[in-house]
Amino acid sequence: MKDRIYIKDLKEHVGKEVTIAGWVNVRRNQGKMVFFDMRDMTGRVQCVALPSHADMIEQTKEIRLEWVLKIRGLVNKRPDKNINAEMVNGDIELEILKIEILSEAAPLPFDMSLDGYNLELTAELDNRSLILRQQKVQAIFKVQETIIDSFREFMKKNMFFEFQAPVITPATAEGGAEVFQVNYFDKKAYLTQSPQLYKQIVVSAFERCFSVNKIFRAEPSSTTRHLTEIVSLDAEMSFIDSWTDVRDMAEETVRFILKQVEKKNGEHLKLLNATVPVMLSKTPTLTLREVQQKIFERFDRDVRGDKDTNPQDEREICEIIKEETGSDFVFVYGYPTRKKPFYVYPNAEEPEYNEGMDLLCRGIEWLSGGRRINDYNQLMKHVEIWKMDPEKIKMFMEAFKYGVPPEGGFALGAERMTMQLLGLKNIREAAMFPRDMNRIDERLGNEGY
Repeated sequence: MKDRIYIKDLKEHVGKEVTIAGWVNVRRNQGKMVFFDMRDMTGRVQCVALPSHADMIEQTKEIRLEWVLKIRGLVNKRPDKNINAEMVNGDIELEILKIEILSEAAPLPFDMSLDGYNLELTAELDNRSLILRQQKVQAIFKVQETIIDSFREFMKKNMFFEFQAPVITPATAEGGAEVFQVNYFDKKAYLTQSPQLYKQIVVSAFERCFSVNKIFRAEPSSTTRHLTEIVSLDAEMSFIDSWTDVRDMAEETVRFILKQVEKKNGEHLKLLNATVPVMLSKTPTLTLREVQQKIFERFDRDVRGDKDTNPQDEREICEIIKEETGSDFVFVYGYPTRKKPFYVYPNAEEPEYNEGMDLLCRGIEWLSGGRRINDYNQLMKHVEIWKMDPEKIKMFMEAFKYGVPPEGGFALGAERMTMQLLGLKNIREAAMFPRDMNRIDERLGNEGY
């Protein structure tokens, strides 16, 4: 539509006739006048059919919510008593002069208004294509868009090379998690759990790299924090001196993302009643053993000696750190070497513990990473200890055979980060089209949400 003006730009056209196009978001009859709130991808504006335009009043009688309209109108300043300073375009309105109906809509099956919307999660997912029009739901994905864009922006500012990792792989990178096996002609292959092995190959050539990838986890879990398909924000960097270099880069990446969300999504945060987590100038960093000791001292619950944190541990240590420092974030490092993938670097002084790390926020893991093994012979030894088939990772091993500098990296889950940042109760709310063991768009069975 060459003559169309976006709603966000209407303030520049006060006193002029313009054409807008969008959806009917709200409809109100008030005596002899009819009001529409119209929306497009840039915003919302109130439109009014005045008694002086009887033909418009008559035409608006049939129009209902979600009809798609093209409206010709006059941009007017609202009377002072009708100005709404709390909303965008709250000081203008569009006097309707002509309406063209572009598409009609069936009656809505439920209330989509800002105040009236109250669907349970299962019903929301069952009606996903319609629910994506709801204002609060859109706000979630506007924030998620900023998270992903900001990750990419920060990576490029820091000279990371972007690449696209394959989704179909001949071997698994993580070792522990369940994987989706696929029939690849007459061979066995897998949907990737992580671009980890590929980003280590790429970093051996490009020094720093990152990817925004779909990854898949076939864990039979219906918890509020797990999906089978997620967006992974992965980064890898070489010529490091220590795993702390990776930690510091990860911290600054998250800090940049949070600042961008504050800058670009203020209205969305307000709409969702969400606050950005507190990140101090230096995030508290504890070993796994220190975490377990703190939990024992604070809650009299003995998890000392456990090989990893569980969800209760993560909630409790975040609570402790928040009370002690005011930080919503805490790094945890020093996990048992044999409980992590074969490529994680063992600590030189205590080789039974590795130089892997997790970043927790508000009771849940946001990020994992650490230093990787870059020595070919050490990797081969780990391949043997982990009982892996070296032929299935031949391309990966080849890179390290010919010289790779000290390196490490990290990965963020976009949906989990969105969930925790916005205080959502279920990760499925942070996935536009969530996949889990009970759903591929349609329900596959009884859900345990």
